[in-house]
Amino acid sequence: MKAKVQVFLKPGVLDVQGKAVEAALHGLGGADVANVRVGRTIEFDVTETDAEKARAEVKSMCDKLLANTVIESYAITVD
Repeated sequence: MKAKVQVFLKPGVLDVQGKAVEAALHGLGGADVANVRVGRTIEFDVTETDAEKARAEVKSMCDKLLANTVIESYAITVD
């Protein structure tokens, strides 16, 4: 199964990279751009064939390694 994890800063946590991207976009004429947030996507294969078990396995990976759950949230997709 394919797993995709999207990790992003929780609301209220300052996103310095997002602010830098927003400023650069304004400099390029993107005046309509606001509240830019930058995250990351991690994609990998999981050998588990049961979707619920695979999702639980990926959630465990996120909680232990892939996301800093103090300041980050994540979304999991398993296909």
